Amino acid sequence: MVSFRLGGGDGVSVEAAKWAAALGVLGWHVRTVAGSGPVDTLLPGLAIAATEPPTRAEVEDALAGADLVVVENLCSLPLNPPAAALVAATCAGRPALLHHHDLPWQRPHLAHLPPPPDDPAWAHVTINELSRSELAARGMHATTIYNAFDPEPVPGARAATRAALGTSDGTPVLLQPTRALARKNIAGAIALAEAVGGTYWLLGPAEDGYGPELDRLVGRARCRVVLGQPGGGCSIADAYAACDAVLLPSSWEGFGNPSVESATHRRPLAVGRYPVAAELAAFGFHWFDADDPAPLAAWLREPDEQLLTQNQRVAAEHFNIADLPRRLARVLGQVPGPPSL
Repeated sequence: MVSFRLGGGDGVSVEAAKWAAALGVLGWHVRTVAGSGPVDTLLPGLAIAATEPPTRAEVEDALAGADLVVVENLCSLPLNPPAAALVAATCAGRPALLHHHDLPWQRPHLAHLPPPPDDPAWAHVTINELSRSELAARGMHATTIYNAFDPEPVPGARAATRAALGTSDGTPVLLQPTRALARKNIAGAIALAEAVGGTYWLLGPAEDGYGPELDRLVGRARCRVVLGQPGGGCSIADAYAACDAVLLPSSWEGFGNPSVESATHRRPLAVGRYPVAAELAAFGFHWFDADDPAPLAAWLREPDEQLLTQNQRVAAEHFNIADLPRRLARVLGQVPGPPSL
């Protein structure tokens, strides 16, 4: 399993870990290779910010003995083109599965770039139907496997986490469990928290040079803002337990894991109008519009458990992690030459 980074809290790393576990259920031994993170083989030249790629020999050594190479977004989004070209060349003619979380044209500044590489020995997987159809329009066949989740996660520590946040019981906490990037619409999330009289909690760090803009937005916010993990750190389950609503006002997400995680943790979600959100909502989720705070404010005053139950049911039926090994096995059958399962 190869990527820019693995083993962290970013969406690609989180989903790659789920795939690794599902492959283990199917009898595979998974070895991880990445530019950063707690991996089996560290090749810094694969990292997003690398100044030069690894050598061909280093990549070949890292992949030596593998019956199948799973490329997690490294050949999908051109964030390190020399490394991506090197991995693609090394994988040419050998069984590989390219797991596409994002595609170049889905980012405005990369829209002019070509589609991912292809090879007769490879299979392609997208995390939504939008990407699958966009690849098909460019002559590439792919299969959609949606991100998968535990429908009944172990509850987090609500009281202790809220105490660490310094939040009173009467103040709603609105959690944005993402990093701070331009496409995450931090301004919209803060505006929503202001409108409902809540505390805005941004869980992840600023990336891609967004720090100064985040500082500016926080400095002018008219609500209390909490950044990062209080009290020396908390789990994602603790964060969902402590909050009263989840915010995902993004303009773009390849999937947007909080869309389903909010359902499994039984929290209402206010979502932006990113394209894949409409695809996911069609499964039957009941969400609030991030641009219209009044309905969410009314729900917070008088919570409706039926909405939470409906969303949890949809998550369990369509995005259940227990189904991931079966879905992966079906795709692995399309890859030329993997060992018998």
